Amino acid sequence: MDLGEGIRKALAKITRSTIIDAKVIKEFNKELQKTLISADVEIELVLKFTKDIEEKALKSKPPAGLAPTDYITNIVYEELVSLMGATYVPKLQKKKILLMGLYGSGKTTSAAKLAKYYQDRGLSAGVICCDVSRPAAYEQLETLSKSANISFFGMKNEKGAAKIAKLGLEKMKDKQVLICDTSGRSALDDRLTEELKEVVKEFSPDEKALVISADIGQVAGRQARAFDSAVGISGVIVTKMDGSGKGGGALSAANAANAHVMFIGTGEKLANIEPYNSEKFIGGLLGMPDIASLVSNVQEAVKEANIKPEEMEMNELNFESFYTQLKAMGKMGPLKNVFGMMGAPDMPKEAMEQSEEKLKKFKNIIASMTKEERMDERLLHEPGRVKRIAQGSGTTERDVHSLISDFNKMKKVFDSLKNDRNFKRKFAKFM
Repeated sequence: MDLGEGIRKALAKITRSTIIDAKVIKEFNKELQKTLISADVEIELVLKFTKDIEEKALKSKPPAGLAPTDYITNIVYEELVSLMGATYVPKLQKKKILLMGLYGSGKTTSAAKLAKYYQDRGLSAGVICCDVSRPAAYEQLETLSKSANISFFGMKNEKGAAKIAKLGLEKMKDKQVLICDTSGRSALDDRLTEELKEVVKEFSPDEKALVISADIGQVAGRQARAFDSAVGISGVIVTKMDGSGKGGGALSAANAANAHVMFIGTGEKLANIEPYNSEKFIGGLLGMPDIASLVSNVQEAVKEANIKPEEMEMNELNFESFYTQLKAMGKMGPLKNVFGMMGAPDMPKEAMEQSEEKLKKFKNIIASMTKEERMDERLLHEPGRVKRIAQGSGTTERDVHSLISDFNKMKKVFDSLKNDRNFKRKFAKFM
């Protein structure tokens, strides 16, 4: 059970209570403690967190017109925001950012992601490879830079990180945002500390960000304190937030160490990085809809799939327009994330996996149709067409018939909604 699911289940129990008294709150806190500790949140933080909830819930009364259960939910929300740290708003201005971190933290990928983030917002960006200890670092960052269409500088056989930083500044002095990727180690030792100090001296960064992986949990706090003591840090970037159950532990530990969370990595793609927004993150844990992210994801998916805006217009539902929607959906990531943004994070895992497999199969089937068949579903009733499509898509005739059946059901719904004057306008605005 992940952190969000555990918190939602605990809240669900309290909402079923007719009376919220000390006994109910204590039972609720026990569930929260189990959930937070299993997410690798430090025990001291967990105890303080649940104590604060208990005191606020029992020593204050809900405002007039607010249900007690909603009041408790709001208390939990505010305390979680306090536990996980404040929202970070990056300044879109000229700056130099130094990235530090140990092996496996995702530092090199974060360098390219961060440069792309600023470049997508109108600032010219470049990356400098000062990682002189990991053999593949140069090639990895160079490849990522090409993919993100950002400038790259490195010296493949040079072992002096400070020298690379100095030359990189000269070569890319026209760039507004410069990201410097540095060497990592399995631990912060004297050699790494000295190398980082030399790079800091030459690069003179405006921000020094420690990159940590969410899967290290509460160890994030110790790493933040160690790096801050050695070279000083502005904050942390937490990677792999999409696949780790210890993300809450990493965020809370970093916050407790006064290392503000700046960005979080939410996936493998270069666009999967975002400024840390505590309200949004906690809202996701509690199952609150995040429509802004959903719309942003749709727009990014449409762009990535090379779909023209006019192609997203649903004047008529046929296999051609349905295929366009499927292509966009395929770029939005796992259905779990999409449903989470819609405020429905607890959809059964098996159902979502089956749905993803089904959509993938439907996409392959439509790709095997001719242009005429996509535009006119009636052609599929002619002998031989279904068999040909099944063979071409690597599926069965039964799968093709299943698609046709589901499609016809959707078409009926779509045609009925089309009669609603506001439907097309709302749908087009959303897409």
